Amino acid sequence: MAHPSSLDWHLTDFDFHLPEERIAAHPITPRDAARLLHINGTGRGDYHVFDLPHLLREGDLLILNDTQVIPARLLGLRGEVKVEVLLNKEKRIQDSGFGIQKNLSSLNPESRVLNPSIWSALARPGKRLKVGDTIIFAPAFTGEIVEKREGGEVLIRFNAAQEDLFTLLNQHGHIPLPPYIKRPQGDTPEDRTRYQTVYAQREGAVAAPTAGLHFTPELFANLDAKGIKRQHVTLHVGAGTFLPVKTERVADHVMHAEWGEITPTTAAAINAAKQEGRRIVAVGTTSLRLLESATDEDGRVHPFCGETSIFITPGYRFRAVDAMLTNFHLPKSTLFMLVAALAGLDTMRAAYAHAINNGYRFYSYGDACLLEKSP
Repeated sequence: MAHPSSLDWHLTDFDFHLPEERIAAHPITPRDAARLLHINGTGRGDYHVFDLPHLLREGDLLILNDTQVIPARLLGLRGEVKVEVLLNKEKRIQDSGFGIQKNLSSLNPESRVLNPSIWSALARPGKRLKVGDTIIFAPAFTGEIVEKREGGEVLIRFNAAQEDLFTLLNQHGHIPLPPYIKRPQGDTPEDRTRYQTVYAQREGAVAAPTAGLHFTPELFANLDAKGIKRQHVTLHVGAGTFLPVKTERVADHVMHAEWGEITPTTAAAINAAKQEGRRIVAVGTTSLRLLESATDEDGRVHPFCGETSIFITPGYRFRAVDAMLTNFHLPKSTLFMLVAALAGLDTMRAAYAHAINNGYRFYSYGDACLLEKSP
């Protein structure tokens, strides 16, 4: 089937019908009991995540995102008005793009701290908030609005330095579950544990790298026994991962930026594997996007520390990865566009139809795919 060039895709090209009952509201136990749809050049097969040691090859190098989800959803008061804040990304004063320097000078001197933590966030009701307003989250935990942008986005300066903010978030914040996981009474203790990978190390994400939620210590032991290697990278997933594509012409969509890091040691390990002819298998779209951002035209991965807003659609030439483990994604989402780029749009349309018809569970708490790059 002939397809348009990468610049001519339309949003409807990535649409499909997803029955609401296919959306997973709770995770399966144990983690690696989730179902796994394996898709390669010869077809597809139905397995479970615990089958990964048999589906992968000896010497394959798994790349896992070790970001840690923070309790980024805050409930507070501005006077008598209830305010909900979803943190998105930490901002540095010098590179924020906001008028912070000017606005910081007018803030309450009594609330200033050394190296204050400043975050971009989505706030509701955003229209009722003004620059200079203070939101009280707890008796000793407040945030002050530094600047406002469109769509409910604000910049908040907390009365705590970054190293203290994470402690306050753990005490008063809530797990920022995706909007399609319904929790009328709020997040649960189960969510605190299960919306986090077992190997999470570096605090900063406001959404989980969900492909990694399936791994267990036992699965890692079985992968080790098979000779399957692994390395960690970090990409702090932002709230922008949930934003829908609103432009009918896909090329007009502006991709959100997220901060990531690949250390020199990890880059060297990946390049050594590639030179030896071993496959690079990204665990999740976040790991894949970071790897592709750090890889040059010759396929060499470089150390990376900064933001990436790479937008991958069908027609993209992959330089770093050979395969990917990922969950099932939203219709018309940038994530479905990415998997279609890796395995082929027709292949993924057929695979998703198979998954829907056979009871696979979708989204963050759902089942997984093992995708091998199309020839």
